[in-house]
Amino acid sequence: MTGYGHDPLFGVILTPDATDPARTVDLAIHAEHAGLDLVSVSDHQYHPRFLDAWTLLAWIAARTHSITVMPNVANLPLRPPAGLARAAASLDALSGGRVELGLGAGGHGDAIHSEGGPDLPIGERIDAFAEAVHVIRSLTTPGPPVTLDGRHHALHDATPGPPHPHPIGLWIGAVGPRMLRLVGRTGDGWIPSATRIPPSGLDAANARIDAAARAAGRDPSKIRRLYNISAPPSGHDRIWADQLIKLATDHAVSGLNLFVDDHDTITRFAEDVAPHVRKALGSHRGLETPRTRR
Repeated sequence: MTGYGHDPLFGVILTPDATDPARTVDLAIHAEHAGLDLVSVSDHQYHPRFLDAWTLLAWIAARTHSITVMPNVANLPLRPPAGLARAAASLDALSGGRVELGLGAGGHGDAIHSEGGPDLPIGERIDAFAEAVHVIRSLTTPGPPVTLDGRHHALHDATPGPPHPHPIGLWIGAVGPRMLRLVGRTGDGWIPSATRIPPSGLDAANARIDAAARAAGRDPSKIRRLYNISAPPSGHDRIWADQLIKLATDHAVSGLNLFVDDHDTITRFAEDVAPHVRKALGSHRGLETPRTRR
């Protein structure tokens, strides 16, 4: 187990390459066959050489049987939150409970604006993101009709749904203090990338999340931490595994998500590195979904 009591989760982040769509899907299928828990893709609608992330994830879910799919992370300024909530619930129903949502406030302002997205200063962008998360949570949680009067997003007697098999986790990509506090108040998980927050910065960020969670009356240990990482050169797998064990035991990381676009590295990660980490941490499985509970 990791320091927060979760079994580790292992996944991949694939480039949604529009020049060879079949290869991207094949890599996702290979990740499932290799025994990984999660496949995710980046969400940059404004990139003409990238497939639309949500369409690709739906196709991957239809071509696989057990692996969880997830945007890493959905670009909320270009995805109306009510529509995204309905789409996620629909795909969760169709896939048998295999959908999680990675959510981001959008880090490429000019590109977002070029696609018709709002041109907001960073403070307002975070405010809009917080409202969007509230909308998504409200519409993916069973209950009575919901009304929200936000500055950027609103609902008026909107009924949650469609029904779906498992609670869809909301994983927030966050770097700055305000976004980290938002993770603590509202997120089911946090998705940092090693390129943005190195291991040396994880403890301070975790402390912000945990303090915000406690202030909101939440248990910080319930918030999972999914770290986006890159692979070292081949031949260093035991050292790599030891480094990942240290991330879990020393820095509360409960998921490891690999940037990868080739079969061999997926195989290394799934068959050589992940089992060693799982054994060292005494783990049994990753995400709890209907498929893992059976």
